[in-house]
Amino acid sequence: MPSLLIVDDHPLFRMALRQALQGLYPGSPVSEAGDLAQARQLLLQHNDIDLVLLDLHMPDVHGLMGLTALRNEFPAVAVMMISAHDDPATIRRALDYGAVGFLPKRADPTELERALQAVLACRLYLPTDLAAQVQSAPGDPADRLLAQRLASLTPQQLRVLQGIANGRLNKQIADELGITERTVKAHVSALFEKLEVRNRTQAGVLLQGLRLRDPASVPMDDAAQSG
Repeated sequence: MPSLLIVDDHPLFRMALRQALQGLYPGSPVSEAGDLAQARQLLLQHNDIDLVLLDLHMPDVHGLMGLTALRNEFPAVAVMMISAHDDPATIRRALDYGAVGFLPKRADPTELERALQAVLACRLYLPTDLAAQVQSAPGDPADRLLAQRLASLTPQQLRVLQGIANGRLNKQIADELGITERTVKAHVSALFEKLEVRNRTQAGVLLQGLRLRDPASVPMDDAAQSG
């Protein structure tokens, strides 16, 4: 029986997905987390989790850094992205950053079962109606290079980087992570070297590449033209 973890900031969606998963796999443990910090704690407590179903747009993380952080710290755990927004270019980026598949929130139980069977068997899953568009979406060499550099960071360095991305000062990061400010400075120096940047401003510019376009911010005229 697979052990599953749902990471989504909407309680009602988590509840509905949990019921669907338990219907497909009676007796399988299904855990829930409303943010990335809670997900990390659950993964540390339960080393038997096989698959994380991660919302593509989490409010407490900087774009794709949530996916990067989970893949970095828990490389043995597969992560499938879930979202109500299925932009092929964004899905392609998520795959480049280590996701094993994508499941739209509009999926029915049959598609959910098909997706789980695929990723639990170590196969990539994409919805049939999106597969061709995602696979033909042009990859960005700079994006792949950034993914490689982020993969070289330690889990703690990634947490420090998340703090920088959120505009935190070294002391604030130290307080949040329970470490000394001196240790934070050491992590900052190390991650700057790995990312090949010299200061926070350059790191911020680099991290713009991790941002995901918020579908809610698309003007109606643009949405109508793209639809």
